Amino acid sequence: MSSPLDALCGPGKPLKAEPPDAREFAGLKRSAQARLNDALGGTLTLESRFDLAYNAAHAYCLAALRWSGYRPSNRYIVFQLLPHTLGLGPEVWRVLSKCHGIRNLGEYEGDLNVDQRIVTDLLVACQSVAAKVDALGPV
Repeated sequence: MSSPLDALCGPGKPLKAEPPDAREFAGLKRSAQARLNDALGGTLTLESRFDLAYNAAHAYCLAALRWSGYRPSNRYIVFQLLPHTLGLGPEVWRVLSKCHGIRNLGEYEGDLNVDQRIVTDLLVACQSVAAKVDALGPV
């Protein structure tokens, strides 16, 4: 039986099947954890904490997708696929999706409008993803 991820592979589709790489997986996890630790520190501005937490979440989600044997063609899909890669529900991926939109406004239009609530929600979502990634077996 084919995976739901297999249906997203092929010309013009958002995924490419690619064997997982243990070194890449470890590097993504290491980078994500360092960023998450810095974001949790609380001494930085909200904007910096948001940026670090968003990039940590993305790295963890990418690690999960790579562990599953796929490479994305765009940033956003790693969040959409969380139900398939880590079994996480809308309470996590919706927060990450919203943060992706906020990040894009900040990156491309100079309008990074964050508050304590969204940073807190992002940190909680990122920690949920981190726990699931940490529970994955070796590549």
